[in-house]
Amino acid sequence: MLSQDRIRQLQGKIDGEGLGCALLFYSRDIYYYTGTAQPSFLLVLPDQYFLFVRSGYDFAIKDVFISTEHIYEERRLETIYAKICSGLKNRKIATELDILPTKQYFGYKKIFEGWEFSDISPMVLEQRMTKDPYEIEQIRKACMAIDAGHRAVLSTLREGVTELELAAAVENAHRLAGHEGVFFMRLPDFFMSRGPIGSGPNLRKFSGVVYSVTGAGLSPSVPVGPSMRRIEVGDMAVVDIPTFVNGYHADQTRTYFLGRCGSRLRDRYETLKEIHESVIEGIRPGMSGDDIYRTAMEKAEKLKVAAEFLSFGNGKRSHMIGHGLGLEINEPPIISAGSSAKILENYILGIEMHLLDEEAGAMKLEDTVLVGRHGNEILTVSARELGEVF
Repeated sequence: MLSQDRIRQLQGKIDGEGLGCALLFYSRDIYYYTGTAQPSFLLVLPDQYFLFVRSGYDFAIKDVFISTEHIYEERRLETIYAKICSGLKNRKIATELDILPTKQYFGYKKIFEGWEFSDISPMVLEQRMTKDPYEIEQIRKACMAIDAGHRAVLSTLREGVTELELAAAVENAHRLAGHEGVFFMRLPDFFMSRGPIGSGPNLRKFSGVVYSVTGAGLSPSVPVGPSMRRIEVGDMAVVDIPTFVNGYHADQTRTYFLGRCGSRLRDRYETLKEIHESVIEGIRPGMSGDDIYRTAMEKAEKLKVAAEFLSFGNGKRSHMIGHGLGLEINEPPIISAGSSAKILENYILGIEMHLLDEEAGAMKLEDTVLVGRHGNEILTVSARELGEVF
């Protein structure tokens, strides 16, 4: 059950940092602390808070899990300042500077003239990394929706089907299973199709937009995801389309083969799967992102695929094998080389890795994983074997 404890925890951080208040505007953070995604300002003081709904008040009042006595209908930040902030002695304010447009920032500075601004996002994101039982349950539901897409691949993949047709079948299955049809990434100017997907020679095309197997896309405008290429017998296909259910994401990648695959491809996929499972099993609370990355590389070296593991070809390599999952599809912590971010109990991670073999081709495996004190749980339920389709 959601509660106001989230805001109380944020208030403790605000007080500990010596701030006068925090002003949140980003829909995912507003949703996290209040239960509504209606356009709003959430003003949090060390001992008080106010939700000012800019539009959609009638929706918000029914959505929220906070006390309705804290909710007001108000569009103008100038009015909020005059009513609440103008009388504060502590003129230090924190807001989500990582995603605040410059023009809007200058507007804030004009209203809060003489105030000292800082970034609240690190505090918010740190709090969001640990998932409570409600959040874990929503991600479980998103994992069930993503499995509907996996089953759609098995029933749709055949000779002559285009990558776009395959993606559409997956997306349709996701939607019918409860996927809300969007995903969130806390980055300015980020764009992608509904998810990376590619087949055959397109699997060797790695766009710079996403640091993984990407697919070629329909045009240079969005060079990620399905193309109009028709899939042939003997092709591999990689499907990496996430889901979003009740505000929370799941991430999964599966590799399929149209026809009966050869021994080298099967061997390479089993090797990738062995690395993947070893990494997931070995994650322990307290490990850093770099610790986990190094265990993956050491396993790849032991299995004699270090050159192919995470390779983009031409000597280029990914240095990331995972990321946090929750209100955004890619959120802290990042599991990568050099990352000092600590992994704690009840973090949910997307553990992803690929292998590029010059003869066998590119393949990828990704699962959504709940980190536990006494062992980790793979929340994604789709079969993790190489999906041969005849």
